[in-house]
Amino acid sequence: MTSEPCDGCGTTVRIAGGIGDFWSFSSGSTGGLELELADGSEWFLCHDCVDDLPDDREVTAADVEALPPR
Repeated sequence: MTSEPCDGCGTTVRIAGGIGDFWSFSSGSTGGLELELADGSEWFLCHDCVDDLPDDREVTAADVEALPPR
């Protein structure tokens, strides 16, 4: 299993398809997304943090930095 910390909250998130899955044949899904935001910044966020982003305007790095801790 491969994992990466969420850039928003720091939670360790499973990344499906890594070399660790090759030997274990694990078929779980990835727990987050790599997003490129309107300001050109890139962030890896867990699904909970993605859900907390504003949906009424374009998201920027300031929105990610303002996410609540988990």
